[in-house]
Amino acid sequence: MARQRASSASASAALLLTHIRQLLTLRGDEGPRRGPELQELGIIEDAAVLCAGGKIVAVGTTAEASRDHWLRMHKNSVEEVDCSHAVVLPGFLDAHTHPVFAAPRLADFEKRISGASYEEIATAGGGIRSSAAAVREAGKTELSARVLETFRQMAAQGTTTVEAKSGYGLSVEAELKSLEAIALAARHFPGTVVPTLLGAHAIPPEFADDRDEWVRLVCEELIPQADDANLAWFVDVFCDRDAFTAEEAELILTAAWQRGLGARLHANQISSVSLHGLLKFNPASLDHMDYVGDEDIAAIAQTSTVVTLLPASNYFLGLDKLPPARKLIDAGVAVGLATDFNPGTAPTPSIPLVLSLACTQMRLAPAEAITAATINAAHSLRLAESKGSVEPGKDADLAIFDVDDYREIPYWFGVSRCSAVVIGGTRYSSSKFQRPKEKF
Repeated sequence: MARQRASSASASAALLLTHIRQLLTLRGDEGPRRGPELQELGIIEDAAVLCAGGKIVAVGTTAEASRDHWLRMHKNSVEEVDCSHAVVLPGFLDAHTHPVFAAPRLADFEKRISGASYEEIATAGGGIRSSAAAVREAGKTELSARVLETFRQMAAQGTTTVEAKSGYGLSVEAELKSLEAIALAARHFPGTVVPTLLGAHAIPPEFADDRDEWVRLVCEELIPQADDANLAWFVDVFCDRDAFTAEEAELILTAAWQRGLGARLHANQISSVSLHGLLKFNPASLDHMDYVGDEDIAAIAQTSTVVTLLPASNYFLGLDKLPPARKLIDAGVAVGLATDFNPGTAPTPSIPLVLSLACTQMRLAPAEAITAATINAAHSLRLAESKGSVEPGKDADLAIFDVDDYREIPYWFGVSRCSAVVIGGTRYSSSKFQRPKEKF
């Protein structure tokens, strides 16, 4: 087996998956996948994976594992799992979620069914601002319990790493409370959580006539306080029509850069906004991008930035317009996929559903969609050195699907075929994450 020695890791902490029908290793060169590389899954049949000390130690065939001297010496103390009727792949990384909210937006849902647009709902007091009112009133422990329940629902669908944004507080105090709720939930969740400050999600109602003051507060108070408390890895900005301008986004990302925080952007979801001046911040991810222009596509293709597409929100909003996935891929842009989990436009925790939408609505091949939600998603979170592929030395985060062929993962929709996940070398059945909420 291609392996890295377990060093001091004890055999009792080791997990061996054997007879894997298809192991999708996603092994390959450094950097996010582009173009034809998106279809390179690195499949091994009748495969085996050895995990110890929270890391992947060895990868190869089951026959190679049976001849491995270390495994033969410790066979009786290693937990072995037969995966002869399963596909195993890296745990999904959901690189764009909004889990901190107090209630679903059911009134918005009904209005949209009746024909109201996103902008009309927001003007009537719905949308992001209605969620903000509820988050401001909710307690941190209440919010954290909801966030943890979301993380567990995602894990049951094969997700082992979650990017979690604030953004529904829209005050300095409520945004910090949201980030604290994420941190508290993360302590009770075995997977990895990447916290992102999205104070620039919308202009708070009380600053409708003085948006410059809210931008100042984000730059001079919210970002420094979040950073001092180690509550955020990234800063995100919603740069679009009726959101924040490119000039405002530049001010906010400058403040983030000065603090050493990474940059992310919601962009071009509703209209086309030139991103030329924002690429200098080397954003880890540009998300939505439904209306991205040709000039920006060409510029992005020359960078390491991942364009994260969010088709679940287009589906839930009933939009005919979809992100130009094939155009981006053909131009050499690194493409990712995420749920956009949120109460208004994408209330789904399911990456497999997103894969299905990517294949059927945006014409990605199943292999391209899986790559986008694993190794490219890892690059979009700057975690590719430890996650996103099945290789010795990387974190032992895996998803086990009860299917015979990887193409079944996006093929079946509306039902989860994920039977278990491995997080940090520990195996959890999907039912493990379907239990009563945590007591805080």
